[in-house]
Amino acid sequence: MADNVILRFDKVVFQYDEKKPLLDEVCFSVRQGSKKTLMGQNGSGKSTIFKLITGELRPSEGTVSVTDNATIATAAQAMDKKYLDLTVKDYFVKAKSVGNINSQINKVMNAVNLTVPLDRKVGDLSGGQQARILLAFALIQSPDILLLDEPTNNLDKAGIDHLIDFLINYDKTVLVISHDADFLNCFTEGVIYLDVFTGKAETYDGDYYSAVEEIARRIEREIKKNAQLEKEIKDNKEKVNFFAHKGGKMRRLASKLKKEVAVLEEEKVDVRREDKTIRDFIIPNQGVVGNVVVIKSVKVIKNHEAIIKDVDIVLRQNDRLLVSGPNGSGKSTLLRSLISNTNAGATIMADTRVGYYSQDFSTLDYDQTVFDSLKSVLTAGTDIQDMRSIAAGFLITGELMGLKISHLSEGQKGLLSFARLVLMKPGLLVLDEPTNHINFRHIPIIAKAINKYDGAIIMVSHMPDFVKEIKFNHTLDLDKL
Repeated sequence: MADNVILRFDKVVFQYDEKKPLLDEVCFSVRQGSKKTLMGQNGSGKSTIFKLITGELRPSEGTVSVTDNATIATAAQAMDKKYLDLTVKDYFVKAKSVGNINSQINKVMNAVNLTVPLDRKVGDLSGGQQARILLAFALIQSPDILLLDEPTNNLDKAGIDHLIDFLINYDKTVLVISHDADFLNCFTEGVIYLDVFTGKAETYDGDYYSAVEEIARRIEREIKKNAQLEKEIKDNKEKVNFFAHKGGKMRRLASKLKKEVAVLEEEKVDVRREDKTIRDFIIPNQGVVGNVVVIKSVKVIKNHEAIIKDVDIVLRQNDRLLVSGPNGSGKSTLLRSLISNTNAGATIMADTRVGYYSQDFSTLDYDQTVFDSLKSVLTAGTDIQDMRSIAAGFLITGELMGLKISHLSEGQKGLLSFARLVLMKPGLLVLDEPTNHINFRHIPIIAKAINKYDGAIIMVSHMPDFVKEIKFNHTLDLDKL
């Protein structure tokens, strides 16, 4: 093994289901100090690769080798609920309990551009602040290999820019899972591509966009090669059928051609299928009429203190409100208080069905099966067959229906959440970072569906390209109140 290879997968097989391995003889190596993107469709095994690297999972076959016992730390996608009641300091103590812990915390907090009181509970932080804490928690362990799983989720533009700058200057090994193409292209030096259909891995050098272009060119070459082979196979089969009935030398020639056909069949390649994209969809509207949402005051966080500010917002059908502001200003708190009816300054019209997309999927019961989760939001006029058809449009097929939600990837949980919104037929959509965990191929379709929805909408999103595809007629910038 070369001295500068820090991580190697050698013919790694892993399977949850005995009938079909998720990873099938996966081979790749990562050099020390390099920055690689782990790419693949939802459910292709990206998070599983991370768990195999950390030792949380073990391969069914093959080996995962880490050079010289290099240390590993993961910045997870979302904060584990068991840590929400800890203070920020106690959370970091779980990672590193020796030395001057306050000094070490301050150092990593500076690295992720975050300032919060150390006695603040983790659960009281915003989604963006928690995302930065997750990265800082990994950094305080001083790992030789840093694993980042969707690190831009919930981060505002300033947070993403700071993270890019940090990664460009970081001198240790980094593996990243992300659906944010522009973010990845800023620092990645290569791509490890997982094919969800074959379970294989391929490696590409260069930036993210170069890798995506090379994958597209490779698919085109494979299609052309197969087309040529198909023509030869067809011609030979016709000759076999013709000569097989002639007898003597002609029959021997037919036998030879038959063997050539078998060889040509083996030379055909399994053309990589492009990431499947969800179907176009609409979110039906409950049809409530009147003042769907009235907001007279909101709680804004300034210098870590809550301040009540007066506003005057009324949303009726077809009204759309975009809530903006930096991480920690109180956006998600506003949405949650509205949903739970705990904001004295805001009300939702009685009997309004609220379709809530939570950035942490708190609306999903992880112990439910996918089937039961979908069935629980069925409304009049939609039967089980309709439900299955709608789910299939979100790539939720029969093989997923019996799984517990806890077994889904984060991207699959996101698509399940959208399928539930369609089935719910809400009178109000409340969307908190609805592009989190979603494959970038799906995002234009989701934006179009939201824009066509003719009920009231309240949305928080840090993705400018997504926001500009939706026509908002109300804005609420918490930073300017």
